[in-house]
Amino acid sequence: MAEAHQAVAFQFTVTPDGIDFHLSREALKNIYLSGITSWRKRLIRFKNGVLTGVYPASPSSWLIVVIAIMSTMYARIDPSMGMIDCIKKTLPVNGYLAVQTQTVLSAMLFATGLWVSLILVLRYILKMLLSYHGWMFEPHGRMSRTTKIWATLVKMFSGRRPLLYSFQASLPRLPVPGVDDTIKRYLESVRPLLDDEQYNRMESLANEFKNDPAPKLQKYLILKSWWATNYVSDWWEEYIYLRGRSPIMVNSNFYAMDLLYVTPTHRQAARAGNAVHAMLIYRRKLDREEHSPRSVNSKHIQCFKRNELDRVSLKWTQCGCSLNVSVDKDFIQHLKDSKHMVVYHKGRFYKVWLHHGGRHLQPYELEMQFQKILDDKTEPQPGELKLAALTAGERIPWARARVKFFSRGINKASLDTIEKAAIFMTLDEEEQGYDKEKLRSIDSYAKSLLHGKCYNRWFDKSFNLIAYKNGKLGINAEHSWADAPIVGHMWEFVLSTDHFQLGYTEEGHSKGEMNKMLSPPSKLQWDIPQECQDITESSYKMAKVIADDVDFHGCLFDDFGKGLIKKCRTSPDAFIQIALQLAHFRDKGEFCLTYEASMTRLFREGRTETVRSCTIESTAFVHAMENPDKTGKEVEVVDFEFYAVQLKLVETVKYILS
Repeated sequence: MAEAHQAVAFQFTVTPDGIDFHLSREALKNIYLSGITSWRKRLIRFKNGVLTGVYPASPSSWLIVVIAIMSTMYARIDPSMGMIDCIKKTLPVNGYLAVQTQTVLSAMLFATGLWVSLILVLRYILKMLLSYHGWMFEPHGRMSRTTKIWATLVKMFSGRRPLLYSFQASLPRLPVPGVDDTIKRYLESVRPLLDDEQYNRMESLANEFKNDPAPKLQKYLILKSWWATNYVSDWWEEYIYLRGRSPIMVNSNFYAMDLLYVTPTHRQAARAGNAVHAMLIYRRKLDREEHSPRSVNSKHIQCFKRNELDRVSLKWTQCGCSLNVSVDKDFIQHLKDSKHMVVYHKGRFYKVWLHHGGRHLQPYELEMQFQKILDDKTEPQPGELKLAALTAGERIPWARARVKFFSRGINKASLDTIEKAAIFMTLDEEEQGYDKEKLRSIDSYAKSLLHGKCYNRWFDKSFNLIAYKNGKLGINAEHSWADAPIVGHMWEFVLSTDHFQLGYTEEGHSKGEMNKMLSPPSKLQWDIPQECQDITESSYKMAKVIADDVDFHGCLFDDFGKGLIKKCRTSPDAFIQIALQLAHFRDKGEFCLTYEASMTRLFREGRTETVRSCTIESTAFVHAMENPDKTGKEVEVVDFEFYAVQLKLVETVKYILS
């Protein structure tokens, strides 16, 4: 209780002798520092907003244009061709200003208009340049003259030191494909899967669709593309993720693993402390737009920015997000400047503050907070142990339970604390990770990250940080707010910062000193009636059936990597897709519709598109590989090394499939 009393800035008590007033200087200092930090954030956001708003120009360029226009005026040259005089005549303050002042003001207004026009022209040129996608089709290791010129022009028009959001207004919109092109691509994707009779029937149906409803639907789609930033992403988000009423555990949420071969420390609290601190650093960099825009494909082409990263990063800048469930659909709740996290351990939920005195908690301070949770021997409250199973089961029962049992009182307050937390973390009781001495250790690790015990992950949070007993980490991420590359960028930063920058002491503890003024973690309070406990148990049983139905087997393939594939002058992705087709055919004796996710990063608010890798060409390659009468040249194998490499991978994939 001592820390709690010290956290109060002032307190007074009424006694027979009068009022006893106590003032805490330390608490007042913390309040002052928090205020300074808040105003500093606002100033940084305002500055970045100005820089992004005038990109690819800079605010200083406005002064250059003004000085240039003023210089021409003094040289008795009128670059405005009479526009400055027109502005001067229409000024509403002509009667109050001297003639010279009117001239200067008119020249400044004209220079500002010219400056804004130049910005718009530069943005349009940059947008046209970013609409070029010819670099995708360049052979590996070579670049055409056209692409080299294009890369030079993009670098020239991209300005200096773009911020995270600088390219947002310059990215082209996703184009609407033509009806003929769409039907042609569809027929090509189904041709390898159908015999001649089935294909002719499908071709007939496609032509009927092309003649009747397709033209009208195409007009609606084009109309939407005119007023929507991206005519696909909002529908994708709503109808793929938010309107689904089936469990999001396993079906939607995905996971990310820790480094397989490296464990910096085996102390659970210390590893969690470093990871959380690294996430806070990442969030601060996003808030200040210090992360550089993402580039693609070539080190010579450093101009592409993924607007989807911007949009999702903005949500992360607002301190994470959470799904708010309802009967009809879910809603993504965006937050702003959340300063606490929630920790789950052995059926108990704890609130942990992430800031103190206007700064982030240091790694060792976080470690001590988490260690207090690990050392707590109290039992879960009735209904608390499996409460998170509500987020693992069907969405409608969870929505109805939320309205009935979590819309008022302490339950609402505790649920708000979870949903408005910047980070949700589970201090897991298990030991996981890759162990070459243990059979199927990766399988157990992956299943734990994917679904856990079905009640020790809050699946509605943007992501769950999972810290295992032996110091390994992992993430379970909700899918609606972002795709895997977004989480991957953050996770890569966290792991590298943890290992290379923060580090640990010789005893395995996080570095830093403990602040005794910190408020300890506080347990969330619940009042869960028996009816709600029954719904929770029902959701848990359904989720358990889904989890038990997951058959996962991971295999570490270290015979070769992408470097050897590139030496064969082949795309690593295409290599893997062909190997999957060949392995599946050898295992099943047939082909199937194959989905490979691709990202529409080069377009504004782009998310995910589909690549159908089971193509006429890939199936022809597989048939040729299976035909003993075909030579290597007829199979279009580059050389013997490529053939041997692919066979090795095919056998590995076939082993996994079987």
